[in-house]
Amino acid sequence: MAAPPKPTRIGLAGLAVMGQNLALNIAEKGFPISVYNRSTSKVDETVERAKKEGDLPLYGFHDAESFVKSVQKPRVIIMLVKAGSPVDQTIKTLSAYLEKGDCIIDGGNEWYENTERREKAMAELGLLYLGMGVSGGEEGARNGPSLMPGGSFEAFKYIEDILLKVAAQVPDSGPCVTYIGKGGSGNFVKMVHNGIEYGDMQLIAEAYDVLKSVGKLSNEELHSVFAEWNKGELLSFLIEITADIFGIKDDKGEGHLVDKVLDKTGMKGTGKWTVQQAADLSVAAPTIASSLDARFLSGLKEERVEAAKVFKAGGFGDILTDQVVDKKQLIDDVRQALYASKICSYAQGMNLIRAKSIEKGWDLKLGELARIWKGGCIIRAVFLDRMKRAYDRNPDLANLLVDPEFAKEIIERQSAWRRVVCLAINSGISTPGMSSSLAYFDTYRRARLPANLVQAQRDYFGAHTYERVDVEGSFHTEWFKIARQLKN
Repeated sequence: MAAPPKPTRIGLAGLAVMGQNLALNIAEKGFPISVYNRSTSKVDETVERAKKEGDLPLYGFHDAESFVKSVQKPRVIIMLVKAGSPVDQTIKTLSAYLEKGDCIIDGGNEWYENTERREKAMAELGLLYLGMGVSGGEEGARNGPSLMPGGSFEAFKYIEDILLKVAAQVPDSGPCVTYIGKGGSGNFVKMVHNGIEYGDMQLIAEAYDVLKSVGKLSNEELHSVFAEWNKGELLSFLIEITADIFGIKDDKGEGHLVDKVLDKTGMKGTGKWTVQQAADLSVAAPTIASSLDARFLSGLKEERVEAAKVFKAGGFGDILTDQVVDKKQLIDDVRQALYASKICSYAQGMNLIRAKSIEKGWDLKLGELARIWKGGCIIRAVFLDRMKRAYDRNPDLANLLVDPEFAKEIIERQSAWRRVVCLAINSGISTPGMSSSLAYFDTYRRARLPANLVQAQRDYFGAHTYERVDVEGSFHTEWFKIARQLKN
């Protein structure tokens, strides 16, 4: 392999697709980069790509020692390997050759506590450590991702100049990167970003189901509907790719490819972590949780096929009512329901980030997170402009739902939202994301809930006490005794 003429600016270890693309992006922005991978064929492949894609200043190494030593001091090395033990293994391999003041950056989807554990262990060796969320998939990594670095601020300063150029660039709001905060905050924010992404994707799938199953829209019609939606308030990467999907024909047979894709959704764990964290912090995140449940249920394909037979035999078809609907009205209603539900999903994600920030003392800036998600990442959307403005107006905003702009938008759309959910229920189509978003909104906007009864029950059987609306203090009532006397 050709050695660099002088030490390179940065190193990258782990050359699966994301790693290769990020390395090429860094090299293309004018920063000479050394690359390394345990299986050497990936190194050769990346070097070959760098030649083809513009003779980029990228240098490959087959052994860890010469790789590490080729990087200028203080050394900065990004790892893009699978979360968990492969990260620990890579750190062990690299740190054998690193010196005090050098820095390792983990760019994978890692559990935030692992990042905090590693940062402490690295500090004992005199090394700096960053956990950096990277969003945008293969295309984003190559052309400009959204980057969420957290951990050592000193380490961030080492590579701030690189990250500012490598990140997605959005006119009027700048590069999609910012120092997130201390500890594992970068990984935590990326985890919640992925949880919001789960919610977004589920809501879009429900919009598709209602339009296709009740509205009887063809793939051609769905393609034009989503393409049209992508010109307005729903303009986003996920709506754009959804429109694209409906336009692609099957290359192995008749019809459209989307109809041949098996209805089983995979997952890698960040959505589950988000819901677990929400439960740990007592933050309601029903839209994100329902999207996770929908993935679990989609995995039961064989059971669902059998269940369909059982209920069909009992006169229960796939769609319960074959009603004629006004297509134009339905399309407009579903658009509004999708947008209103999306507000709820983002509100839940941001509340979770804030709750964790308070618990850990991270001092995260929610408006700044909305800004760096505007480009490069999977959930990038014009909607995030509004979200940033909401937090700029009021950094202590209790919930996105009560921001004046968002409150007005939800009020204007709630009738259409209810019509879509009712239509879906009456048609026997599950819309867990839209339904739970609506329930979240209806619960949050009510000054009084039936929780008084639940608390009374808790006091009845467990003497858990209760507070009163009219007198301060904690109370317990001998409900059982009183009820027995009343029965006698």
